[in-house]
Amino acid sequence: MPAYRFPVPPASEITPKHAILNRRAFMAGAAGLAVAAAGAPARAQAGEMLKTVAGPFSTDETPNSLDDISGYCNFYEFGTGKGDPAKYADKLTTRPWAIEVGGMVNNPGAIDIEDLLTQYTLEDRIYRLRCVEAWSMVVPWVGIPLSSVLEKFDVQGSAKYVAFETLVRPEEMRGQSSTFPILPWPYVEGLRLDEAMHPLTILAVGLHGEVLPNQNGAPVRLVVPWKYGFKSIKSIVSIRFTEEEPPATWNLQNPREYGFYSNVNPTVDHPRWSQASERRIGGGLFSSRIETQMFNGYGEQVASLYDGMDLKKYF
Repeated sequence: MPAYRFPVPPASEITPKHAILNRRAFMAGAAGLAVAAAGAPARAQAGEMLKTVAGPFSTDETPNSLDDISGYCNFYEFGTGKGDPAKYADKLTTRPWAIEVGGMVNNPGAIDIEDLLTQYTLEDRIYRLRCVEAWSMVVPWVGIPLSSVLEKFDVQGSAKYVAFETLVRPEEMRGQSSTFPILPWPYVEGLRLDEAMHPLTILAVGLHGEVLPNQNGAPVRLVVPWKYGFKSIKSIVSIRFTEEEPPATWNLQNPREYGFYSNVNPTVDHPRWSQASERRIGGGLFSSRIETQMFNGYGEQVASLYDGMDLKKYF
């Protein structure tokens, strides 16, 4: 493990500073997909329990509390503070909701949130979550393997990547209505096709056995546990298959600090702090830091995806 060269700054001070300094315009036409519905859309009921089964790959580490996970998170569409999503995300309407699937597929179409909740087996997946800001949690997600959802769209053989896009709704997402937004909208992310179809990659629709809280990416978000948390895009409205590497918000914002792959790697430091260790949320102000594991501890499952790759170049 590399030694610290300088102290890790408080997580609450990390991203907003460089985001403002490095902001650049990179996407025209940032209007989000419209989710049409007759009448006023209803919000999902907070605390609604989901019927689940035990899924594979769960860690035996103790999960963080619901208060930890829902009260401390990044979701810049609602503000830059760790508590802003919990404070403001109640305004987000999550019903009706559909994800448009297109690009290099033979059967383009849509995924409705109600179909996700009723037509698939919902699995409990207790995963480690490692933020690029050097803090971490253990999160008991409720989700569905992404591959099992996307297979019905018949992906074309020349597709190599999967692109994801977040909702744009500034009347409900206050961070999108700012005069000087911290990021350009919509938030976008991407994975290589084999990463997206890996059995660890899920669409999460719940947390702690309940429907997903708005501040954690309701009603459906991506979870890729061996990558830094910003790759797990929230409130998804679009999935597209492409032949070229798709844009990713933080990579475009500052490619020196945020690589497209963004695999958890304790040997590749962020330019401004070490990634050798992490602060586990919920352990108290003076809790000891823990060593960060390669691929966040999922190397046995995913290391083969990167055989022959220079992980310092493709960080």
